[in-house]
Amino acid sequence: MSQALDADGGAARRPLVVDLDGTLIATDTLWECLVVLLRQRPWDVVRSPLWLAGGRASFKRRVAERVSLDASTLPYREELIAFLQQERGRGRAVYLATACDERIAGPIADHLALFDGVLASDGTRNLAGRRKADALRREHAESGFDYVGNARDDLPVWEASRTAYAVAPRRGVLRRLRALRDPARIFAAGGTRWRDVLRALRPHQWAKNLLIFVPVALTPYAAKDPDRLVAALLAFVAFCLCASAGYVLNDLLDLEADRRHPAKRSRPFALGTIPIPFGFGLFAALALSAFVVAWLGTPRAFPPLLGLYLVSTMTYSIYVKRLLMLDVIVLAGLYTLRVIAGAAAVSLTPTPWLLAFSLFIFLSLAFAKRYSELSLMAARDETWARRRAYHVGDLDLVLMLGSSSGYLSVLVLCLYISSDHVQQLYHRVEILWLLCPLLLYWISRIWFLAKRGDLPGDPVAFAVRDPASLATGVLSASVVLAAVL
Repeated sequence: MSQALDADGGAARRPLVVDLDGTLIATDTLWECLVVLLRQRPWDVVRSPLWLAGGRASFKRRVAERVSLDASTLPYREELIAFLQQERGRGRAVYLATACDERIAGPIADHLALFDGVLASDGTRNLAGRRKADALRREHAESGFDYVGNARDDLPVWEASRTAYAVAPRRGVLRRLRALRDPARIFAAGGTRWRDVLRALRPHQWAKNLLIFVPVALTPYAAKDPDRLVAALLAFVAFCLCASAGYVLNDLLDLEADRRHPAKRSRPFALGTIPIPFGFGLFAALALSAFVVAWLGTPRAFPPLLGLYLVSTMTYSIYVKRLLMLDVIVLAGLYTLRVIAGAAAVSLTPTPWLLAFSLFIFLSLAFAKRYSELSLMAARDETWARRRAYHVGDLDLVLMLGSSSGYLSVLVLCLYISSDHVQQLYHRVEILWLLCPLLLYWISRIWFLAKRGDLPGDPVAFAVRDPASLATGVLSASVVLAAVL
């Protein structure tokens, strides 16, 4: 490639101009800024459509005045950067030309230390399409320029350039580019990969929604009713769709923090393999589908609880997760809400015993998740958790609170087995006492693993893949079944 450029009438000396959004980085800076704005100043997002009255350049400037991006965390195209470094090493001037605001483009260019100059939107001129092409013609009138782009707006710029390079172009864009000229090089495959979309839904987390079946499983007469079982199944499907909507929104709001995390940095939105606008559309489609299933297949008491769950997860993702203690209480409440919703789906009323047990055990697991995160931070010599209110010095206190909450759930179970209510549901209540040592073992094991640093991320997601946890679950189900028969 380099030899071909040298042979082409001094092409190696022509400036190489590079686009930013979707080209140099696998994301769009305006959408990245809007996500930060939603997280930090949500009311400004509500007002932001009014800013469009001043034009796109003015809109971008208003957004850039309110937020900033961490240039070190953006998903750069490493193959393209290596090419730019190679060309610059050969003495070629490299420029950044982008439609994003100069307040955003400047720090990115400074971080890379790769460009001889930057052209960007300035609050009055939106440097895109024909405007970018005209500006580059004037800037490089004598030598001409080569251009690296990715989207339909780049077609006029490719047409004005001497040599075209494409990065992850869509099929339609590539077809129109080839009608102008064959690109000298294509740097990445384009399009959203559906396996990345599936990863963003986190289907492995759907196991948490099995809590929907707890009320019907613990009520022998309801477990024998086919209509209730179908309603519980539809409620499970609705919660899976709704939970995935919450995961998508959470990943969109946590882009910067995820990119700094050693494991979460591989999430599709953090990598830029799924566009941010697609993510918001996916969130809306999942949420709507969840409520359609709930409205058509469950009792009228269930959809409001599903709505409460969705609003709670959105509030948690936007704000509550940054609040000390309240975050774990709300997280435990979201698990308990699944149990309440499961009861509503089969027209049952959950007992206070079940709610108290759920609250304590899930509070313990929420603390275990925070403990694992803090332990990982301590191993990386970090002090504060990003978008969290916890310090590594809180490790001992989190350990104490979490393990105590787990043991309190065992105490609630003991009191429940001793209550008169149990006598009405089970033929052989004494067998239920076997649940206590099983739960003691499992809670203790979870915290031993957390203390040793062997509990990766979410303990509930870990449990559905852990042989010892699965075996404990099977034994516990067998005990309940034996008590019923």
